Amino acid sequence: MKTREAVKIAFESGLDLVEVDPNANPPVCKILDYGKLKYEEQKKQKEAKKKQQGEVREITMGPRISDHDLEVKLKKVKEFLESGNKVRIKIMFRGREMTHLEWGNELFTKITSTLENEAEVEVPPRLEGRNLTFLLKSNK
Repeated sequence: MKTREAVKIAFESGLDLVEVDPNANPPVCKILDYGKLKYEEQKKQKEAKKKQQGEVREITMGPRISDHDLEVKLKKVKEFLESGNKVRIKIMFRGREMTHLEWGNELFTKITSTLENEAEVEVPPRLEGRNLTFLLKSNK
């Protein structure tokens, strides 16, 4: 089929003539919806990017968490890291706890020292409203 005929058919059907393989001899073209093709390509790229990075899991706790509760939470963090996920830890301050932000910093150093062999800090701790958040990734 000649190019003019293909363009005419594509125009009449409300679609686009898209060159699929320009290196072939003769070049390969298809009649299809170009917007839909671009959308599907973007969708595939997003999925590939998600699989490459792994998921970000989140663990929340308060600044006055007990030692045993912290051990349980850290055990869960280790599981997430071993499965290839990143972990966002959120320390939530309630009420007057905001006047003691050093409790959150102490908890951060306690967590990082406990997990120093399994994880490293990707995003350092920062205060977002009433929450102190930081991101850990596996160092393996």
